[in-house]
Amino acid sequence: QVQLVESGGGLVQAGGSLRLSCAASGRTFSSYRLGWFRQAPGKEREFVVAISWNGGTRYDADSVKGRFTISRDNAKNTVYLQMNSLKPEDTAVYYCAASVVEAFVGAWAHPRTYNYWGQGTQVTVSS
Repeated sequence: QVQLVESGGGLVQAGGSLRLSCAASGRTFSSYRLGWFRQAPGKEREFVVAISWNGGTRYDADSVKGRFTISRDNAKNTVYLQMNSLKPEDTAVYYCAASVVEAFVGAWAHPRTYNYWGQGTQVTVSS
């Protein structure tokens, strides 16, 4: 069983930055693919970014390319999401997710390819 705990959310003005963290339990953290998703009120959960088990491959949603960066520290069992140039439309609850499922990179955007989810952290961007 893996437990994921997000932190770092909050209120920020448009154009600002935030860094989210997701701490994971489990001795096999370094073998997980990790991802960040978000869900705004009244909308479906949306893929944001994902990273391979060794950090060598990253996959970004078009809506965040050039603004958001995912990284991981396997020694600390933590994955990060650096968010820059935030926009009001980035407002959502952000969830981290972990997967032990092999999948093509193009499938990393599908929530069904993830086995474990955190409880989420709220990010609010004011205009």
